[in-house]
Amino acid sequence: MTKGEAQAYLSTFVSRETLDRLQIYVDMLVKWQKAINLVAPATLPDAWSRHIVDSAQIFPLAAKSSRKWLDMGSGGGFPGLVCAIIAAEKSSDISFHFIESDLRKCAFLRDVARQVGISINVMSRRIEDAPPQDADIISARALSDLSKLCTLSYRHLATDGQCLFLKGQSAPQEIDTAKESWQMSIKTHPSVTSDDGQIIEIKELRRV
Repeated sequence: MTKGEAQAYLSTFVSRETLDRLQIYVDMLVKWQKAINLVAPATLPDAWSRHIVDSAQIFPLAAKSSRKWLDMGSGGGFPGLVCAIIAAEKSSDISFHFIESDLRKCAFLRDVARQVGISINVMSRRIEDAPPQDADIISARALSDLSKLCTLSYRHLATDGQCLFLKGQSAPQEIDTAKESWQMSIKTHPSVTSDDGQIIEIKELRRV
């Protein structure tokens, strides 16, 4: 997917202003990458497809009644910060919260938010040590296997909350393993950026 194709995909549900904000994000990603490792360097030339669209595709899956979105292990902000930028246009009543233990990455997240004119809350701490968030939506990408994601999410998820996790070709095996310890209502959605990619949507998360 080229940059033009990525922007054409996004333009089906976001405005020109949002695309401009996402361009600022990409420009800052390239600039900050020189000092800290935000993404795999080889993915930078394809940032629009590998990171922006890959993250943005989960936004339409989020429950419309959601008020609090938690992004765990945010790193360079994928997928949460992309969704926060989209929400500024589409769902401005959702508050976005990020947990990231690396202080430099936290600084990056806050700087991008300032530059694009959105409000976010960034917690500079480990996910396990953060106070329970009671989040309606929890998102994560490239953080851990599904079993660990369920463990990390459980104490932060609202009773009727929803998890949206971006996964690769190991998704089926990870689902089978997670079901040994967790009960859940689960749906999988094909990724628009990878033939092997899937979005795992989880509700009704409970310990076995």
